[in-house]
Amino acid sequence: MSGRSLAALCLLTLACSGSEDHASGSGGGRTSAAAGNGQAGSGASAVGAGAGGSGTGVAGAGMSAGRAGAGGMGGTAGAQSEGGRSASSGGAAKGGAATSSGGTGLGMGGRGSAGAANAASTGGRSGAGGNGSGGKSGGADGGASGSGATTNVTVWLAGDSTMANGETPCPVGWGKVFEPYFNDHVTITNSAVGGRSIRTWLYNVEDTMDSSGECVLMTDASGQPTLQAHWTQMLTGMKAGDYLIIQFGINDGDPSCDRHVGLDAFEESLGVMAQAAKARGAAPIFVTPVSAIACSGSKAVGTRGAYVTATLDAGTANDVPVIDLHALSVALYDANGFCPIPGGDVSEGTTGPVGDFFCDDHTHFETTGATAIAGLVARALRDQNLGLGAYLK
Repeated sequence: MSGRSLAALCLLTLACSGSEDHASGSGGGRTSAAAGNGQAGSGASAVGAGAGGSGTGVAGAGMSAGRAGAGGMGGTAGAQSEGGRSASSGGAAKGGAATSSGGTGLGMGGRGSAGAANAASTGGRSGAGGNGSGGKSGGADGGASGSGATTNVTVWLAGDSTMANGETPCPVGWGKVFEPYFNDHVTITNSAVGGRSIRTWLYNVEDTMDSSGECVLMTDASGQPTLQAHWTQMLTGMKAGDYLIIQFGINDGDPSCDRHVGLDAFEESLGVMAQAAKARGAAPIFVTPVSAIACSGSKAVGTRGAYVTATLDAGTANDVPVIDLHALSVALYDANGFCPIPGGDVSEGTTGPVGDFFCDDHTHFETTGATAIAGLVARALRDQNLGLGAYLK
């Protein structure tokens, strides 16, 4: 059995050795171009071929067809990003209280505008690819039929620093400020960890690469991959009716181990996590990686390249709905007029709306930015008619 298939098996069955989390990397920067040449498969764990419904389209950037590496995601201006803007670990927080930067998605019970109108897809990915609301599987999801759901549910979050609780005032991940968008019947358990790729979040991973180009997984005496404790604890606590929201793809393009994850392994890992949730009666939701702020003139452009496409493809293959947070965030940056960035990039000295939104880099958020990004996810739950949307205030 291949290491990849073995890893998939142990994730589904928990027939692996648990382990305490290894030390996380710095706040989640160091994204690379992740240029992969567009492998088509979604990995051995991919099941089903449903598109997950018709979808609603996404605001902002359209998705180009196939996997074009760093040029795989176009911004709203049609410009291609380099897909690899390095991020620092967050650094020292800028002084002064953060102030609101304007219309930033779903308000606390209100519906603020996310900004730009829906953009047409340039590669036939408008709404399809798992973004839709129909035909959910897993026993917990279904169309949101209004607000005020009263069954107690837990929403489990798995991701990197842009989702993690982080620190105050910087960096703050959107998962830290997600719970206030819901009624009292929702409990958010945020297990996102700064600096992780999907595989370093799931496993203990060595700093060496095997012949297939994947980082070697640590194993126990019986040869089983050892799992991170937060994943085993999540699966132990997960119950029917819960939700699992998964967002990776910011650190996975790192060319070096232990964080590097190839596109096939990335899709496979998403699929295995989704299947493990479904096996417990919970509903998985994939989220494309939130974009860093990068500009082409006065327009924001996407930065996460092929990992956006891979997340959408994994949604299609596993019949899992996908929230395209990458496109929604680019549209929000445009709506807020963040480009051109004063001084060319975000730093400790950046003031105004951009400085209030981001930390001392272009990737991590102040509380204002994290709250706005959380609002985009919350609004997408409602707009895509996902079951969790029934719990929104």
